[in-house]
Amino acid sequence: MADNRPVRLSARQFLDLVADPGTFAELPHPARESRPDGPLGWQGYDASRARAAGRTGEEESVVVGTARVEGTAAVLIVFEFGFLGGSLGERTGDRLEAAYAHARGHRLPVVPLVATGGSRMQEGMLALSQLQRVARQSALTREAGLPQIAVLRDPTTGGGWATLGAGADVILALPGAQVGFAGSRVRPPDADPAAYTAHAQLAAGSADAVVPLEELKAALGLWLRLLTNPATAPADPPDALGDTGLPATGWQAVQRARSPRRPRAQAYLDACFGDRRTALVGDRCGGADPGGMLCGFGERDGRTVAFAAQTGTATRPAGYRTATRLIRLADRLGIPVLTLVDTPGAANDAEAERQGAGAAIAELFGAVAAARTPITTLVIGEGGSGGALALAAPGNTWATPDSYFSVIAPELAAAILKRPPEEVEATAGQLRIRPQDLVELGVIRGITGHPRPRVTSLPPPGRSPG
Repeated sequence: MADNRPVRLSARQFLDLVADPGTFAELPHPARESRPDGPLGWQGYDASRARAAGRTGEEESVVVGTARVEGTAAVLIVFEFGFLGGSLGERTGDRLEAAYAHARGHRLPVVPLVATGGSRMQEGMLALSQLQRVARQSALTREAGLPQIAVLRDPTTGGGWATLGAGADVILALPGAQVGFAGSRVRPPDADPAAYTAHAQLAAGSADAVVPLEELKAALGLWLRLLTNPATAPADPPDALGDTGLPATGWQAVQRARSPRRPRAQAYLDACFGDRRTALVGDRCGGADPGGMLCGFGERDGRTVAFAAQTGTATRPAGYRTATRLIRLADRLGIPVLTLVDTPGAANDAEAERQGAGAAIAELFGAVAAARTPITTLVIGEGGSGGALALAAPGNTWATPDSYFSVIAPELAAAILKRPPEEVEATAGQLRIRPQDLVELGVIRGITGHPRPRVTSLPPPGRSPG
């Protein structure tokens, strides 16, 4: 049988792969004295460490330092799996704490390049407690507004996955890497090994991308550049790409928004960012909605803007949670956000309810409401009820001429009002869902490509007309 496992590079080999030549500088770490054979007096522990040092040339299971990756400076934490399986002990914790402190002191992103089997048994609970140290340092770095981008190598299991890996803002993984909380020797005997892989974590919303080794440096460099170079002003709404004429009736607005020929989110993202963007995938709760919600960061006019874009389908709970994750990360890093609204509404099937549709939408409403970074919204198609409104920025929402925004779809409104099907078109007009109606009502700021009409009615409470 062919061996599909990835090549296990040493820490120094991995540094050579991702760091710009000549830029890596190892960081100092505090010296720690310990009793013979470690804190537990584990017989043979000193000899095991000496053999590991002889094999690898390293003094511990991590190498930490600063380097540039595709020109962006960062703190790199590189695990040496050949040193006792990349396990975490007290001295490992010392090095990790020093790395995070240096990152905060010098305003640098942190990149853990993880390959570990977990905590070091020869140090018992003192080794396990290092996970609390790591979690604390990660939390402080998060509060400082600095990004953390993890790369999952083979294997990434145990506490290393549950802290340095899964706790990062962005998670990249190598193809074929074993990734999971349970290592191969402690799983149930009937466990499906495919569930403990990088691709399985991507499908479950727990990783953002699986990146081939030869493409890793470019991908990591792009992420570092995007997350450390925020735009300094709110995003402008993109220009309309479709029909620029205004609809004559509400029903015409609905028909144009539902037309298969209308430009979708992908076209708007291409126009805004081209290929200078990268995707944030998954809700970190077991799900992803890549067909319904596109999230990520892109470069616009040389600076980074975050984006969350509906694709014209009913949005799944995982899509709302991914958008929430995107907005909260952008807010923490001071990156402006652009949202594109285009959905007939939230998914309302039984499975969506089991997945917590209401709670997911509530979380997104809360994230938008609490965001300190500016959010700009463009309605590019269907704006169906609360499933669309959750992604819209209060006071800074715009619309294209081939879109509509409604409290509910006209067909459903007619059904609720017990009207016959032939009254659906009239109901659409009564709902005042055309872009020009929404401007007059004060619900949106304007229509891309059109001057703003004079406001003829008071805006809803809490809204400003502009």
